[in-house]
Amino acid sequence: MGEGSELTKEEIGRYSRHLLIPGVGASGQRRLRNARVLVIGAGGLGSPVLMYLAAAGVGTIGVVEFDTVEVSNLQRQIVHSESAVGTPKGDSARSAIRALNSGVEVRWHDVRLSSRNAVNIFRQYDLIIDGTDNFATRYLVNDAAALAGKPYVWGAIYRFEGQVSVFWEAAPFGLGVNYRDLFPDPPAPGSVPSCAEGGVFGALCGTVGSLMATEAIKLVTGAGDALLGRVLIYDALTVSFRTIGIRKSTRAEAITELVDYDVLCGVTSTPVPVESEISARALADSLNRGEDVALIDVRMEGEWEISRLPGASRVPYEDFISGEALGRLPVDRPIVLYCKTGVRSAAALARLHEAGVASARHLAGGIEAWVADVDQTLAQY
Repeated sequence: MGEGSELTKEEIGRYSRHLLIPGVGASGQRRLRNARVLVIGAGGLGSPVLMYLAAAGVGTIGVVEFDTVEVSNLQRQIVHSESAVGTPKGDSARSAIRALNSGVEVRWHDVRLSSRNAVNIFRQYDLIIDGTDNFATRYLVNDAAALAGKPYVWGAIYRFEGQVSVFWEAAPFGLGVNYRDLFPDPPAPGSVPSCAEGGVFGALCGTVGSLMATEAIKLVTGAGDALLGRVLIYDALTVSFRTIGIRKSTRAEAITELVDYDVLCGVTSTPVPVESEISARALADSLNRGEDVALIDVRMEGEWEISRLPGASRVPYEDFISGEALGRLPVDRPIVLYCKTGVRSAAALARLHEAGVASARHLAGGIEAWVADVDQTLAQY
C-alpha cells in the first residue's frame, strides 16, 4: 500500500495520537488513508472492527452484509442501535461509520458471500477481515483470499473465549499459512454450536474485535509483528492469553478452486426421508388430538431454558452421538425429535435410524418453524 499525498492540517489534528507513535507516524497514517479493507459481516466482531478502522482513518472500508438488525443483536453488535432494528445491517453500519468519520469511503456489498462472488470482491481490497460465525463462510473466506492473493485477519468467539490469527497463503519468507493448516477438516455437523445456539458474552466481542482491528492496522502500517503463523487465544473468565503456533499441515490440500462450502461443512440438514419428517402444523394437530407423542428436545440446556415445546423432555444432541440417548428414550410411544432449526435433530435422527429405531421422526424446521406456524408467543433467540 502506497502512502499517497501529505496529510492535511485537519488530518494531522485528527490523527495526531497516531502520528506521535514510532512505527506509525505520518507515513503509517498515509498508508491507512490509502488502504482498502474489507470486513465480512457487521455482527459481533465486525462491529468493533468497523468502528476502530473508521476511527483509525482507513480510507476505504468495505462491508459484506446481507442480514437485517434484530433485537437479539444489540447485546453485542455495538455498531447498531435500537432505531436500526428491522433495517439492513449494512446500511446501519454504513451510517454509524459515516457518523464517526465522514472522511471514510464506505462500500456496502449487499450480498451473501459465495463461491461465485468472493474472489472478485476480495480483489478490490488490500486486506480482508473475517468475523463470521460459521465454518462454511470461514473456509470460503480462506480459500477465496488464497486465490485472490490477499492476507486476512480471522477471529472467532464462543461464550467466554476468543481466538485471533492472521492468514496469508502468499506471505514472504515461507511464512504462508491458511485456515486449513489450523483446521484441515471441518467439524462434524452439529458438533460445534454456533453463537446463536451456545451463546456469547457480549463484551468479549469488543476485546476480540479490537485485537482483530489491531492486527489489521499493524498490517497496513507495517508496525510490529503480525499474528501470522500464530493463534492468540483469550479466556475472559480467567483473563488469560496464550499463543500457539501454526505450521503448514501435510493434510491440507492445495487451494485451486472454490467448492460448495455448505456441503463441505454439512450446513444443510442430514438427508431425512419424507416419512421421517413432520411439519410444525402436523405436529400441533397431532398433539391437539391427544395423541401420545414423546417430544425430545436435543438442544443445549441454555436453549431449553429460553423456550421449549409443551410436554417435551431434553436429551442433548451429544448423547445421540455417544449412543447414551438410546437408554433414555421411551419405547412405548412415537418419538419426535426437535432442535432450533432442524439440523441437529436430523443428525440425531440419523443415529436413531442406524440403531434400528426406524419409527422416530423429527420436526422439520425445528422450534423456529413451530414459532412461525403454531405459537408466536414462544420466546425466540
